[in-house]
Amino acid sequence: MTKTLVIAEKPSVAQDIVRALTPVAGKFDKHDEHFENDRYVVTSAVGHLVEIQAPEEFDVKRGKWSFAHLPVIPPYFDLKPVDKTKTRLNAVVKQAKRKDVTQLINACDAGREGELIFRLIEQYAGGAKPLGKPVKRLWLQSMTPQAIRDGFDALRTEQQMAGLAHAARSRSEADWLVGINGTRAMTAFNSRDGGFFLTTVGRVQTPTLSLVVEREEKIRKFISRDYWEIHATFGAQAGEYPAKWFDPKWKKGEDVEMRADRVWSAAEAQAIANAVRGKQATVTEESKPTTQASPLLFDLTSLQREANGKFGFSAKTTLALAQSLYERHKALTYPRTDSRALPEDYLPVAKQTFEMLADSGMRHLAPHAATALAGNYIRPSKRIFDNSKVSDHFAIIPTLQAPSGLSEAEQKLYDLVVRRFMAVFFPSAEYTVTTRISTVAPHSFKTEGKVLVKPGWLAIYGKEAADEVEGGKDGDKGQNLVPVKPGEMVNTLQADPKGLKTKPPARYSEATLLGAMESAGKQIDDDELREAMQEKGLGTPATRAATIEGLLTEKYMLREGREIIPTAKAFQLMTLLRGLEVEELCRADLTGEWEFKLSQMEKGLLSREDFMAGIATMTERMVKKAKEYDRDTIPGDYATLESPCPNCGGVVKENYRRFACVGKPGFDACGFSFGKSPAGRTFETAEANALLRDKKIGPLEGFRSKAGWPFTSEIVIKYDDEAHNYKLEFDFGDDKKGEESGEIVEFEDAALGACPICGSDVHEHGSNYVCSKAVPTAAQPTPSCTFKSGKIILQQPVEREQMTKLLATGKTDLLDKFVSMRTRRNFKAHLAWDKEAGKVNFEFAPSKFPPRPGAAAKTVAAKASKTGAAAKKAPAKKAAAKTTAAKAPRKAAAGKAPSAALAAVIGSEPVARPEAVKKMWEYIKTHNLQDPKDKRTIVADDKLRAVFGKDSAGMFELAGILGNHLG
Repeated sequence: MTKTLVIAEKPSVAQDIVRALTPVAGKFDKHDEHFENDRYVVTSAVGHLVEIQAPEEFDVKRGKWSFAHLPVIPPYFDLKPVDKTKTRLNAVVKQAKRKDVTQLINACDAGREGELIFRLIEQYAGGAKPLGKPVKRLWLQSMTPQAIRDGFDALRTEQQMAGLAHAARSRSEADWLVGINGTRAMTAFNSRDGGFFLTTVGRVQTPTLSLVVEREEKIRKFISRDYWEIHATFGAQAGEYPAKWFDPKWKKGEDVEMRADRVWSAAEAQAIANAVRGKQATVTEESKPTTQASPLLFDLTSLQREANGKFGFSAKTTLALAQSLYERHKALTYPRTDSRALPEDYLPVAKQTFEMLADSGMRHLAPHAATALAGNYIRPSKRIFDNSKVSDHFAIIPTLQAPSGLSEAEQKLYDLVVRRFMAVFFPSAEYTVTTRISTVAPHSFKTEGKVLVKPGWLAIYGKEAADEVEGGKDGDKGQNLVPVKPGEMVNTLQADPKGLKTKPPARYSEATLLGAMESAGKQIDDDELREAMQEKGLGTPATRAATIEGLLTEKYMLREGREIIPTAKAFQLMTLLRGLEVEELCRADLTGEWEFKLSQMEKGLLSREDFMAGIATMTERMVKKAKEYDRDTIPGDYATLESPCPNCGGVVKENYRRFACVGKPGFDACGFSFGKSPAGRTFETAEANALLRDKKIGPLEGFRSKAGWPFTSEIVIKYDDEAHNYKLEFDFGDDKKGEESGEIVEFEDAALGACPICGSDVHEHGSNYVCSKAVPTAAQPTPSCTFKSGKIILQQPVEREQMTKLLATGKTDLLDKFVSMRTRRNFKAHLAWDKEAGKVNFEFAPSKFPPRPGAAAKTVAAKASKTGAAAKKAPAKKAAAKTTAAKAPRKAAAGKAPSAALAAVIGSEPVARPEAVKKMWEYIKTHNLQDPKDKRTIVADDKLRAVFGKDSAGMFELAGILGNHLG
């Protein structure tokens, strides 16, 4: 009997499908990775299980960061499993290859990414040749059981989905081509003079960065202008009211700072005020009713923007909270959506949701839900229920499950979604808007009043929303106006000019940057217009937060409060791309056009071949430009430093890659210069000024070694006797130099606390916190203590307050900016005094999700039963041989056990020699054991002395020495 395999995108969807099919297709049996009955096998991915890669013959391993092997444009792409989900992939492929499975149904999410997830799994399952089984498409925009059954009755054909499949593959391959070639080409360009300057480029991340850089350039170039407003107070029989002068003949022009109510000279403003003060005015006014509908339901981007504006949550934080409310608490629907509408069959579910809220006991929300039910507010509306506006997923709304045990942040976000969900069904808010013109010939003054008549949906937001519309002042919209009788003349009681200055555009916050990404840089506040622009946006709602976080991680941008500020590294990248004339990566609207072309491809209006040919051409041109360009001729808007040249006192100017002396007026340059990006970290202009002024700066984070590992160091400028000029050097703050020379240390700072080893005072010293008895002092020339801890550990700054806390309590607060030298990922830990080891170590917080009781025992038992079963099936010798053969390659991959001496440095796990060398370097870097005069020499501490068998070793000896300790 043949069966149909249904592949969903997530396990929860697979369960929904099984529940919906059971009444019509019979009961399903549950297995480890799938459900099955007589007709169907239902399984699921967990997002992307497979990703594309260049075929082996086109994949460059060595020398990939040079121009020699660029561009990389493979004629086709191979597939590789995503490491984290290999087990799930194997389980899905196993079902797809079953002989009794003769048809597949793609039940992944209804959109481009869902299509790609399924297509790559199907291709991977087929291997060298296609799987060859017919495919149908389940297209769900609603997850109600009836909607799922209706979807199975109207499965789409392979031909109907061809356009979407082409667009999905094209997006994936375009991202790969632009990201790989752009990053390698720009890194090669910036690393030409030695070192390793990783310069990441991406189809979405780089245009997003350009938005932030362009805004900052406008702010820096902005010249503030003085202007004046004339504010007046008029007296009527019923009382006083404010007004502001305006020019009724004014028309909008090219100068965006011109306004009808602005005057550009103090004299003119004073003249107007003097002309009207104490005079009588005639009054005309017009009142008309107006309404304001509630905002649309949330998609992910609008939720992230609202949460950033209201609570200061980052886009990443909002997504994590929404994901937790969806997965863990089952309180919200799927959050990674770009839709702001619900399916047309969702009206009954919406009513049930209101009933749940009315009975939930949530006192701040339940009364409004009860009002909506009593008033029959939950009715069909194209603004809310519209299948044509639902893509992969519908809008984010509360589920039928009332949550409990939410954190404060989760509760805030849940309330935000619930209020928006309820508001969209409530009536519009009703106002009376009055525009009053008071004329003292020939001058006109305007007053606008806006009075809330019926709150409608604003009632859900209470006083907070009412204040927003009623809190007007100084003649702006909002105040309640005293009445003026028809024909009544009013007196100008007061008129005064108010001096103001024009302001530069505001920096992006995450909320406004998300909005700019959504509309590809076009500033659109209107919900409906922004929705129309979504096809041309940068990225998707699911990826925008990750794009912003990626730019922050790569130090292209910084967060300061709620503002996002580009770094010098960002300006340097934009200068380079503009200089190379690679506009496609600089302009958000052009990249938005690519998204538009992909949507055209989905509709069958553009061929995949034409689109990919355009991407390949752009990629080749980008690499060609980078190869041909001379770095010193990259045009740009470069700075002149305030601090003079340390060698001749001349002027120091910036070019693309260096800060260089150009000499004093009438004198030639002296030859002094230093690179803008030593070890891959770009100086801010203020840092370069400070370096010249003080001859040192730091310690600074974000440097990378030639092998790509991050490190922290001070930078100093020292006089070089041979070159007769100053040059830049790294100073790792190795305090041993002072100890060995016997140079007396004088502490000027207050003690932080008592040393955990000897009880003496601990102070700041260089790049470390040290015991006063660990360095030579006047009181004790010969050090007797060993306590020392870095002020920056794995890129995490350790502030004085934290070291004080460690000395007082034994550990710091939970710090969250450590960066693993092995994985390069951020991690959180406490720093704690380890008495046994005699040093400061990491202490990790316990997991919030401990393993289920007995889980470990079950795993051990399962392994034991498998081993036992294998032994029973084969004779002892054969079983042993098979076991040995099976384990042999694993043993080689796992490496060899380190000696006791080496294990004290890198741990006791079996390890291959290259991994051992890498771990050894992590230890050396962390403990600053390179000789400052010769970085190729490692100065042994007690642990390394046991490994080396001597006091120092060269970096090229390491592999041979470690080989003797692995066996």
